[in-house]
Amino acid sequence: MTPVVLKCGDGPLPLALRSLDVFNAPARPEKDDFDEAFAKLETVEKPRLVIVGDDGAFAAALTRLMRTERLHIELAYVPEERTDATHAYGLRTGSKAASIAVSGVARPLPLIRDDAGIALVGEARIYGSEHAGELIGEAYVDDTRLFSGTVPGMRIVPIPELPGVRATVDKRRWFGGHRWLTGRAVQLGSPAAVLTRDGVRTPRAVKRSTFYRHHEDWLLVYGA
Repeated sequence: MTPVVLKCGDGPLPLALRSLDVFNAPARPEKDDFDEAFAKLETVEKPRLVIVGDDGAFAAALTRLMRTERLHIELAYVPEERTDATHAYGLRTGSKAASIAVSGVARPLPLIRDDAGIALVGEARIYGSEHAGELIGEAYVDDTRLFSGTVPGMRIVPIPELPGVRATVDKRRWFGGHRWLTGRAVQLGSPAAVLTRDGVRTPRAVKRSTFYRHHEDWLLVYGA
C-alpha cells in the first residue's frame, strides 16, 4: 500500500504524513486539482489517497474517484476536527486519523451519490429557498413516504452498512428524537428547495433531488 496525500486548504499537516508525497489543493478542490496526485497514484501498487481537509474536500475526492472510474483507490480522511463524515463512519481526527491513514485497512462501503453525480460523505440538508425556510414538497425513502406537505427541512446521511442511506425530517419528535427511514434511495420533489451537501450549498434552488446508492462501492480506510 502506498499513500499519497492531498492537503486541501491551509490547515496543519500532521507529523505522520510529512514523509509522504504531499500535494496541495484549495480547500474546495476542483477536478484539475487532483491531477498531480492521480498521476502519482497511477505509478504505485495498492494506491491510497489521503485527504487532509474538511467534508467538502473529502466529498470532492470521492466524487472525482467515482467520475474517473478510480474507485479501486483506497481513500483515507484526516480532518482536524469532528465532522458529519467522522460521525457517519466512526472516524478519528487529527494525529490519530493521520496514523490510521498510513497503517489502517480499507473496507468496501456503499457509495451514496445524488442525481448531479456528486458523492455524499457526511450529510445533506435541504430547506426551502428563502433563507433556510420551510420545505414544501414530498419525499420518499425507497417506497416509504418520509413526508408530504410542509416541514422545517430534511436531512440525508450515508451509512456504512446496506442499504446505504437514511433520511429524516429536520425536527425532533417529542419522544425518541428524529424518525429515520433507511433505504437505497431518497427522492424529493419540491417547488423550490436549497440543497447543502457536506457544507457546500448549491447556487440555485432545485425542484427535484435524488440520493441513491452507486452501482460500485468505495474503499474507506479504518483503523487496523
